[in-house]
Amino acid sequence: MYPRDVPIATQAPQTPPLTPTHDQIVVLYVTVVYAVVIFGIWNIPVARTLINPLKLFTIGWHEFCHIVAAVLTGGTISSVTIDPNLGGATIVEGGRPPIILAAGYVGSSVFGGAFILAGFDSLVAKILSFVLGLGLVTPLVLVRDKLTILLTLFYEGLLVGFWFIGHAQALRWYLLFVGVMKCVSMLWDLTDDKFFRKANDSDCTQFNLMFPRIPAHVWACFWIMFQTGVCISFLFIGIVSFKVRQHPFYVHKTYSVHLAIDRGYEHTSR
Repeated sequence: MYPRDVPIATQAPQTPPLTPTHDQIVVLYVTVVYAVVIFGIWNIPVARTLINPLKLFTIGWHEFCHIVAAVLTGGTISSVTIDPNLGGATIVEGGRPPIILAAGYVGSSVFGGAFILAGFDSLVAKILSFVLGLGLVTPLVLVRDKLTILLTLFYEGLLVGFWFIGHAQALRWYLLFVGVMKCVSMLWDLTDDKFFRKANDSDCTQFNLMFPRIPAHVWACFWIMFQTGVCISFLFIGIVSFKVRQHPFYVHKTYSVHLAIDRGYEHTSR
């Protein structure tokens, strides 16, 4: 007689840890497409305005990392600027400047990597959606532009609506988009410096001022490689961590079939 008290879960076919499943391959392709799309939108004058709330979230977290590093190294915050067009700037007195300056790209990369993981799993996406919801409205404390406020409400509405589309599957792609934007923020800084001449210089320019013997473009290459490496690392983490997925429907269905077979066996025995 078959045991009745042990439900059988349907599992994905076993594959090597670093070999992506079909669904994970889709996430990898979408990640590359997102990077290209964001690069285009960020540099098109009219289109770049439409992603102002997401830019503020990206810039805001970058500056927050500077602030945390400054406080931890004994520095004092003089002023903070967050603007979707001018960029961000945190003026610090004291502390350890190299650590404070590096914290922006390091913090953005790791935080963006966490959002990339949301692209692999809807539960992670749901948890991080609360972080995104709070992160979208927080920069508005320093922003008074009415269009940006309206767009922020629109993005907040999308965040709520995506919870209920396809069991939060749409939410995964939304947060993956945000993760890619944050994880390679160095690219956006570089294009802003080169094409839009924003008032607040990028951190690479600041590194060049701090260490004059190393040109700004060398710092740019270093941080691009660093952020790309972090992004790839989190993609591998997603592939390994979210390979086997179970769904309650399939567990229940398999268990019901199991009981039916068990009862049929009993009937035949009688």
